Amino acid sequence: MAVRVDIQPELLTWARERSGLPWSDLVGRFPKLDEWEQGSRSPTLKQLESFAHVTHTPVGFLFLQEPPEEPLPVPDYRTIGDAGVRRASPDLLDTIFQSQQRQEWYRDFAQVTREDPVPFIGSLTVATPVVAAATTMREALSFEVEERGATWTDALRLLAERAEEVGVLVMMSGVVGSNTHRKLDPREFRGFALVDPLAPLVFVNAADTKAAQIFTLAHELAHLWLGESALSDANLAAAPAIAAERWCNQVAAEFLLPLASLTAEFNDDRPLAEELERLARRYKVSTLVVLRRIHDAGHLDWNTYRAAYETELERILELLGERGGGGGNFYNTQPVRVSKRFARAVITSTLEGQTLHRDAFQMLGFKKLSTFQELATRLGVR
Repeated sequence: MAVRVDIQPELLTWARERSGLPWSDLVGRFPKLDEWEQGSRSPTLKQLESFAHVTHTPVGFLFLQEPPEEPLPVPDYRTIGDAGVRRASPDLLDTIFQSQQRQEWYRDFAQVTREDPVPFIGSLTVATPVVAAATTMREALSFEVEERGATWTDALRLLAERAEEVGVLVMMSGVVGSNTHRKLDPREFRGFALVDPLAPLVFVNAADTKAAQIFTLAHELAHLWLGESALSDANLAAAPAIAAERWCNQVAAEFLLPLASLTAEFNDDRPLAEELERLARRYKVSTLVVLRRIHDAGHLDWNTYRAAYETELERILELLGERGGGGGNFYNTQPVRVSKRFARAVITSTLEGQTLHRDAFQMLGFKKLSTFQELATRLGVR
């Protein structure tokens, strides 16, 4: 007879709510969940382990006397409208912790290989004029309008590559690790920056549109120039109370679509929807960025802008939902998920005997030697 585990029922409720999974989904897998939470029945150890796995909860947490505090390890600048957001999901927490582990490894690697600190980290402040800051970033990253390629995908790839060339680990993924069943929600967060002089890191939620990812990447890079870590939703419709977040939004918008250029290009006689699409294609930004810049240029008052923004955002989210997403080619997507700069460093260290293959596989997100060898070849390490 299976032994039942004596645990605090509120821990099960906490894990369920923390997971964000619908009640119907969980009760379908655990028919006695209601009884467990009421304390009238206890799960077996096997059932508890399964419940922990499904809800992405460390099983040890379920043996505590009360739910643990899980503070975010980076400043949380996310907003919904102008209000703070709910607690972080397991997907977000696991993504941040995994990124921190990779950053820690790369910091040690950079020290061993005597890499110089990245010079621009913390070189600007919120007192730096927005146009000057954006110009500094654009010049450092060689990201003028004429250099952005033909599509948003080209522009995103180019900006990520330029950032990595100047020393930033750029990780872009729409899932937790390599688990395609754990998709990240752009409504929860769009990106974060982890500052370090040797291993500055930016994570971009790739479940978002390509155009939105470009803005998020620019926004998080601005945080690195400020020299601060931050978790963001890069929400142009909000008026963040935090000065640094406002500054990063303004700098990212100016970096991608300079106001002087927008003023010269904008045609007030054409329908707004047509102008949004035309300018978005020209500058390889989202229509939401164009809308914000039109407002900044004085062509839309705040209330009109906010209404137009919400309408456009809803349209984009619907398109994103309809599009779904494929996994793509593993050898193309995985280096982008973990950062090509990071992947090359891990492979190099492993081939030189400094890192165990087992550890390399874990950090890069696969289990086979053949995959490691093929990835090494494709990244030009071998």
